[in-house]
Amino acid sequence: MRKGTFLELCELLSPALKRKDTRMRAALTVQKRVAIALWKLATPDSYRSVANHFGVGKSTVGVVVMQVAKAIIDVLLSKVVTLGNVEVIIDGFAAMGFPNCGGAIDGTHIPVLGPDHQASQYINRKGYFSMVLQALVDHRGHFTNIYVGWPGKVHDARVFRNSVLFRWLQEGTYFPDHKITVGDVEMPIVILGDPAYPLMPWLMKPYTGTLDSEKELFNYRLSKCRMVVECAFGRLKGRWRSLLTRSNLSETSIPIVIAACCVLHNLCESKGETFMAGWEVEANSLAADYAQPDSRAIRRAQRDALCIREA
Repeated sequence: MRKGTFLELCELLSPALKRKDTRMRAALTVQKRVAIALWKLATPDSYRSVANHFGVGKSTVGVVVMQVAKAIIDVLLSKVVTLGNVEVIIDGFAAMGFPNCGGAIDGTHIPVLGPDHQASQYINRKGYFSMVLQALVDHRGHFTNIYVGWPGKVHDARVFRNSVLFRWLQEGTYFPDHKITVGDVEMPIVILGDPAYPLMPWLMKPYTGTLDSEKELFNYRLSKCRMVVECAFGRLKGRWRSLLTRSNLSETSIPIVIAACCVLHNLCESKGETFMAGWEVEANSLAADYAQPDSRAIRRAQRDALCIREA
């Protein structure tokens, strides 16, 4: 990130991160703390190499990364990972070909070391230990809602059903009440998901099975809009490459770090920070060791949801 963005971030986090000097030694400055944390999150470097880089002890790096990640969550999460202007989002997706859409949802697996207890729960369908990050993104690929911490063995749909987002969407409290009429069917604001999600009146997913040209066009438009979430995950991991290698943090610390990276992703994207083409290539080669597992498709659907999709 550019210097301006970095200093702004330090300023925002300063109240949460300021430490007093002790008689033994001067406290690390807020800027140095933030720099250490960003460096550790953005590179697959070991704690030792980051420590050498900044002239601090190896254990200091571990402590600082967690302090900064927690500060980011406490101070910025609710301000930065938020829905924003729904009309703008709907217009954005409409321009890409899908009407009355408020976001695209998906899950991604972040590799972790096998935890001490219930390790088998963390083994996903590709056979490595992981933790699931579920995210809803807007038309620009900014995260508007995240939910992290479920073990890799758990199906995307189950993670979703247990999220607060699911409850809000079910109760109709997440989006403003903005219905449009398609044909003769009323359609609320919907989010888009892949076949691993249940079809709901407020969640559209592709048709499966034999398709006629209309259904194929529907699927094409839906997947074109749904690409923004996969793209967002790609950029998240391209910038914060510590998410691509197995994190040796405890299972209580990992979700904090993943969420902090999501906040930083939004921050960089909204400030228009450069994203270099080479990063994605590098990220893809790191990610090759940990292929994303496919979730089983779910057949369940509600009748009114089928009508909306048909319309």
